Amino acid sequence: MYIKKDRELELILEGGKLMGKILEDLSNMVVVGMSAWDVDQKAEKMIIAAGGIPAFKGYKSRPSDPPFPSTICASINDELVHGIATKEKVLKDGDIFSIDIGMRYPADGGYFTDTALTIPVGNIDEVTKKLLAETQKSLEIGIAQCQVGNTIASIGKAIQSYIEPLGYGVVRDLVGHGVGHAVHEEPRVPNYYDKNLESWILEPGVVIAIEPMITIGDYAVDTAADGWSISTQDHSLNAHFEHTIIITKDGPVVATRRPNEISS
Repeated sequence: MYIKKDRELELILEGGKLMGKILEDLSNMVVVGMSAWDVDQKAEKMIIAAGGIPAFKGYKSRPSDPPFPSTICASINDELVHGIATKEKVLKDGDIFSIDIGMRYPADGGYFTDTALTIPVGNIDEVTKKLLAETQKSLEIGIAQCQVGNTIASIGKAIQSYIEPLGYGVVRDLVGHGVGHAVHEEPRVPNYYDKNLESWILEPGVVIAIEPMITIGDYAVDTAADGWSISTQDHSLNAHFEHTIIITKDGPVVATRRPNEISS
């Protein structure tokens, strides 16, 4: 069941707090004209300075895959996830920019946390503002379901029940996941209802990453020729928010809360 021990949970909380601060600091640096590579370089330095190592750089889904080359997944507009942070990917006014970031902490034999957010670059229209706000709200709705005795299925059901009546698409091909001992662990945590997960009951010590990926258009996606970047097939805008959550007997504890979320 991938139950984490007390000391493991302490380190996940410690690393998650650092990760949340790093992501907030990165998001505050983003300006028009900055490249994804610029953000990536700052992210790697911050993670190392905090005593961790990047979770994604060098990651392979399968042994035959090329290693992921960036510290962050940098996705713009119709890119959903796994975008490579290149110098050519320059942010323009009106873009939306998703930063997905993970860290192993401490660097030597530590534990993984994973978090993401989508931010406006310069000025964005009201339709796009609403997409970002509703996606972020759907993450909180999913987190609220993280109670002992609930199931993994209840998380996806709550997110889907909120999002789809708004007219948005819930991506099916990519889901949240367990996290801690590795970047990706069981269980898979869909953002839609999956009756097969009714048997996966949440217990104290379970650690999962919930990450709604919501589109203005259809939920179908394609993978780019680089083998990593995933975009919407219809090129519609999409948003991505993620937190690492620890299940406790007293309710969910969000390890990767950003300082501005805690104070607001």
